[in-house]
Amino acid sequence: MKRFAIFLLTVSLIAAVTGCAGVRYDLSISSTAGGSVVTPGEGVSSYEQGTVVSLVASPASGYQFFNWLGNVGAVDNVSSPSTTITMNDSYSIIASFELSVQYSLTISSTAGGSVITPGQGIFTYDEEKEIDLVAQPQNGYRFVNWIGDVDTIADINSATTTMAVNGDYSITASFAAEVNPMVAAGAGHTVGLKADGRVVAVGRNDYGQCNVGSWTGIVQVAAGGDHTLGLKADGRVVAVGRNDYGQCDVSGWTGIVQAAGGGLHTVGLKADGTVVAVGRNDQRQCNVGSWTGIVQVAAGYGHTLGLKADGTVVAVGRNIEGQCNVQTWTNIIQVAAGAYHTLGIQANHTVVAVGWDMGGQLQAAGWDDTVQVGGGYEYSLGLSSDGNLVRCVGWNGPGQCDVCDWTGIVQIAAGQLHTVGLKSDGTVVAAGQNNDGQCEVGGWALN
Repeated sequence: MKRFAIFLLTVSLIAAVTGCAGVRYDLSISSTAGGSVVTPGEGVSSYEQGTVVSLVASPASGYQFFNWLGNVGAVDNVSSPSTTITMNDSYSIIASFELSVQYSLTISSTAGGSVITPGQGIFTYDEEKEIDLVAQPQNGYRFVNWIGDVDTIADINSATTTMAVNGDYSITASFAAEVNPMVAAGAGHTVGLKADGRVVAVGRNDYGQCNVGSWTGIVQVAAGGDHTLGLKADGRVVAVGRNDYGQCDVSGWTGIVQAAGGGLHTVGLKADGTVVAVGRNDQRQCNVGSWTGIVQVAAGYGHTLGLKADGTVVAVGRNIEGQCNVQTWTNIIQVAAGAYHTLGIQANHTVVAVGWDMGGQLQAAGWDDTVQVGGGYEYSLGLSSDGNLVRCVGWNGPGQCDVCDWTGIVQIAAGQLHTVGLKSDGTVVAAGQNNDGQCEVGGWALN
């Protein structure tokens, strides 16, 4: 009896141990042509009941995963190449692949930058492939936007973005020259250049000199007596306003790096240091064809100035008031032309001046710490290096010299009888004659 009892106990223990081992099921995995199952691999494997098995299907080149086939009731997501299956029975599943739908993506850029991710050229992608796009501007340029087939680009205004390839697309990264906001002042109008290359203007518009609302891609503006000039990034010049002397006939100019407007003439500095001019030439103010080595130009009512790379200055045109007597000037870094006088800044930032002095405008001579000068009808302007001192001398009938309380100024411009200042935050201030609204710039934000 004792031996029988021991036998029964042993059988019971074996049965108990066998029951603890659990039930195991087979998982058979295969694939169609065009790919394979990389996790856990293909073939037959055994798993304990309830085991969650990861499944990862990888398509071959030119194919895409379609779905899982077979005993897929326990598969978490039959449409995903990466999913799981829970082993509650023996299963046989198949990873199904199909030929990919592929599209071409043509990527290019305008002048001023390039697409560095994925690059430029023609690329082939599977349908619905999401790709990264990165556009990089060159020095002196900024990214503007993506143009072309842009419907699936996440943000067309961002240089770093993504897009989904759902068709044959062609896209272009658009760049534009960086623009420093600036102001210019004419006889009775004021012009502002915005950071996005657009232009605004207020004041007298009897000749259409303020009709600049459609201009884009401008990198510098200038104002003549009754005309307005805009220099484009590609070196061309546009002009509106009074043109009875041909001062706006600049459409054929190319390679220009700076434009200046006189009373009735226009001057353009070319990249090679030569100078062109159109307009009234009764005082020979347009006789600049022989000039070379010029780095800056300025234009008064009837005279033209050229600053040479060696710091000397040349001048042509009306000299009745001595405004062209600049032959002895040296170490000059900037010139400006008033109506009948001329101003220059020396390398040590002191000011020199010649010409008409009826209003005392030549008392600017000797100013120190000056980084910009400007000349109006009978007055002179100067800006200090910290932007917190704007000096003005000369006739002040309409109040054009009431600028001593201006601070944070980064650029100044002198009109005939009004003064304009650009502040570091892109806002604009003005003083002086306002009979045509030329000083109504309080709402401008040029940055």
